[in-house]
Amino acid sequence: MTTSTDAVKNSGPRALNRARRRRAAADFWQQYRSHRAGLVGLAVLALIALIALAAPLLVGADSQSVTQAPGGPLESPSGQFPLGTDQFGRSLLALLVWGTRVSLTVGLLAAFLSVAIGTLVGITAGHFKGWYGTVIMRITDWFLVMPTLVLAIALATVLSRSIWTTILAIGVTTWPTTARLVRAQTLSVESRPYIERSKALGGGHSHIMSRHVLPNVMPLVLAQTTLVISTAILTEATLAFLGLSDPTIVSWGGLLQDAREAGAVSSGNWWYLAPPGLAIAVVALAFTLCGRTIETVLNPKLGVTR
Repeated sequence: MTTSTDAVKNSGPRALNRARRRRAAADFWQQYRSHRAGLVGLAVLALIALIALAAPLLVGADSQSVTQAPGGPLESPSGQFPLGTDQFGRSLLALLVWGTRVSLTVGLLAAFLSVAIGTLVGITAGHFKGWYGTVIMRITDWFLVMPTLVLAIALATVLSRSIWTTILAIGVTTWPTTARLVRAQTLSVESRPYIERSKALGGGHSHIMSRHVLPNVMPLVLAQTTLVISTAILTEATLAFLGLSDPTIVSWGGLLQDAREAGAVSSGNWWYLAPPGLAIAVVALAFTLCGRTIETVLNPKLGVTR
């Protein structure tokens, strides 16, 4: 009687690759769930993502309307408004739920753009070691020494105020760290013997980078992505707080900007400031916990406690 392993071996290389990936994913999850901090971060992110997806069902789109606000300006927390109201009389709880959608969207898309640029730059700079790699890394070093927030503010000021401008401003200013990490990993991968064998068999640059280098740097890219997302969310909140985002879109940073304009700090309206600030901190911490755990699982030498 043929076992399942023998059946997989006899079904071809594609089935072997799929089985190997499934085993790797199962091993990764088994190691990941042994870290309590990572599980807590993952649970928090799952809850926040569920709230963002269900926002239209939970609070309704009319909760953002200024002309149809259900309460009075700056009402303190009560049974009707658990987190109080803003300066227009809108429920802060409803605005906080809607802001979840924008903050997560900006964080995810900006992080994807940043990591995509950093991965492309890092792999090509590590593969082509001549003048191209030298020039690219000098440009990367220039971006590294420049304050990221200053560059993002400059871009957001020059371009029109929209959510896509915010995503672009964050994505094109936060990629250098990823580029340097990916370049270092690319140099390590390309020093291995199978890369030399691939070149000897006629493998071109695109084949080596896409089939050999990229799969080996993807674990590092995955871990870096989760860390970049938290940075992107914090940067988006900062740009919105400075009034450089779309004022018609509700976000957590925009709520902090509205609270500042309404004088919530001087008047002691803590319920206007605390919820969006805590939401930003909790999401950033959750992504950081997940990122650190992924990094620890992929690189056990880090020795991060569980």
